[in-house]
Amino acid sequence: MLKRDDDVIDLCAGRAIPAVDLLGGRVVRLRQGSYARVTAFPDDPFELAQRYAAAGAPWLHVVDLDAARTGERPPAHARVLAAIAGIPGLRLQVGGGLRDEAGIRAALAGGADRVLVGTLAASDPELVGGLAAETGRVAVALDCLDGRVRTHGWLEDSGAEPAAFVALLAAAGARDYLVTGIDRDGTGRGPDLDLIGGLRTAVPGLLLAAGGVGCAGDVDAAVAAGADAVVIGRAMLDGTVRFA
Repeated sequence: MLKRDDDVIDLCAGRAIPAVDLLGGRVVRLRQGSYARVTAFPDDPFELAQRYAAAGAPWLHVVDLDAARTGERPPAHARVLAAIAGIPGLRLQVGGGLRDEAGIRAALAGGADRVLVGTLAASDPELVGGLAAETGRVAVALDCLDGRVRTHGWLEDSGAEPAAFVALLAAAGARDYLVTGIDRDGTGRGPDLDLIGGLRTAVPGLLLAAGGVGCAGDVDAAVAAGADAVVIGRAMLDGTVRFA
């Protein structure tokens, strides 16, 4: 039920996952991963999550950008996440700043149905792979720019190529991945289909994609390239893509 002509997305179909990024307590979007290129939206994060849930979204993707940059989650963000986790019928996927085992387990115990781990996956793939295999609820955040995986809130180059990074984590036990084309993120230029397609055969479980969605047809294209679902942030927030 994804239509390019009017760009209405049926959230109930499960192929589109709304995103809420938090920075300084506000709902924001970064452009191409830059903290210097921030667009803030007036939406209250909890009320926005409620609207997505009411529209039938089975999942909500929430990233704490402050924690992604510093490794520490602001108390206000922790309260927002706890409130969102209590919304009936909405499953919560959380990323940003989860850089040790205790933090991952606390997030899972605190209401997250799935957590995304990027920086720690690069520094300790065996730990992350082991936790993924044990819990079934840990996915690897694969943030890519110029053919390399970025860490620490997209600010640092891990030195690893995406396919090699997936192979390393998959061997350690990680099945599920969220791949983000950083250069497409927040631009509406369409997802990086080559990146998605190139990783499909390497990923043993879920392959989620993010970055660049500017119309409902982009979701179709990403799914055709191999994504199981697509995370959408700015296009929904600014009304470029509407949800049924």
